[in-house]
Amino acid sequence: MNKFKAIVEDYKLLLRSIPGIITTFFCMSVVLMNVLANKVILNLPFVAGDGGLLLSWIVFLCLDTVTKRYGAKAANKLNIIGLITNIFFVCIFALVSAIQIEVGCEHVDYTAFNSVFSCTWFVVLGSSIAFLVSGIINNVSNEALGKLFVKNPDGKLAFYCRSYVSTFIGQCIDNFLFAFIVFVIFAPIYWGFSLTVIQCIGSAILGGITELIMEVIFSPIGYKLTQEWKKDNVGEEYILAHKEG
Repeated sequence: MNKFKAIVEDYKLLLRSIPGIITTFFCMSVVLMNVLANKVILNLPFVAGDGGLLLSWIVFLCLDTVTKRYGAKAANKLNIIGLITNIFFVCIFALVSAIQIEVGCEHVDYTAFNSVFSCTWFVVLGSSIAFLVSGIINNVSNEALGKLFVKNPDGKLAFYCRSYVSTFIGQCIDNFLFAFIVFVIFAPIYWGFSLTVIQCIGSAILGGITELIMEVIFSPIGYKLTQEWKKDNVGEEYILAHKEG
């Protein structure tokens, strides 16, 4: 029980330390990314992609900034918070979709609404596994790459290199795991169609390249944030607590 209380207090300290706007954008992106993942927006012989690609770069950019300031363990904790948040809202979506009532004297057809927000269980399973594994790999690889820049670990080159490489690796793993679990294992059973493993690999590479481009465009924002956080001692309480530990 004492250990559980210590973990809860540590999470509370982390959430107090990370700027609220980052946590908000991160959790919103995780939830909406999984909603958009229900729609395939690209389906070619050698590559496929879902709508979640349009938002997943925000998730990885948030993780990169948190990893730079607070470390990979803190980013992994944020990853778990995002996963729990997503599962919570999935349950809410499922509950709302299950409620059927008559509006006035007419029957209102909510089939389209329910098909989007009912969140098929294997889509949630696939996205959760892919999100958790890829996030941890992204955070750990980001921190490991940062240790290579001994002379100027806080410089632009260090931040950009560690962000670009870790994001590409993390996104490839995320997209492949999600596509393989959902569209190769379960989709043939429940939806009557499937993607090939080649398409999953193509999706992984396409996703990695797409998110890398977005990272290149928006990473200067992440770098500026981390520099301002360091200058203003943002999150110093959490950092010092873990240094002492």
